[in-house]
Amino acid sequence: MFRRRSEEASSATALAEQDETTQPRDPQAPKGRPTPKRSEAEAHRRTRVTVPKDRKEAAKQSRDRMRAEREKQRTALLEGDERYLPARDKGPVRKFARDYMDSRWSLAEFFLPYAVVVLILSVTRVQTLQLLSTLLFLVFFILVIADFARLGLGLRKSLANRFPGQNTRGAVAYALMRTLQMRRLRLPKPQVKRGERP
Repeated sequence: MFRRRSEEASSATALAEQDETTQPRDPQAPKGRPTPKRSEAEAHRRTRVTVPKDRKEAAKQSRDRMRAEREKQRTALLEGDERYLPARDKGPVRKFARDYMDSRWSLAEFFLPYAVVVLILSVTRVQTLQLLSTLLFLVFFILVIADFARLGLGLRKSLANRFPGQNTRGAVAYALMRTLQMRRLRLPKPQVKRGERP
């Protein structure tokens, strides 16, 4: 009775050893690597994030990390640092699209101030001014659409010349939405002056 169990145990260990020899070793396994130097190990230990056992402390650390990331993104948006920009603003295609729009005048950037003027005129009790404000708004709206078409076609052509064979999808819409903001309020901040070609 004891003999039978010991035979089964020895056969099981023999099979396990055989499986270990036949299976290829995982290349990501820690064995087979050279032992790291002490300075490397200490640096790794310092940079490793320690997860606290307390849930409140873990949540606090997570909030601090998120706050630091947001601060990095905010400064990147103000200074134009490519490394920390949000994903929608990253890459040479998006940078070129931003510079292309920032170097040109567009009617769309004056849309908000113009809309305020039209709103004030439409609130007045003078019938002629109300009619005039509606007419001016329609004319300006048509001019903005024509300007959008001009800038969009020009940007599409420039992107095709500058980045042949690369994915430029969404760059034109991204740049046109940028022109709706006044130049001073655009984020990332404009890196080129008016008239300066990117």
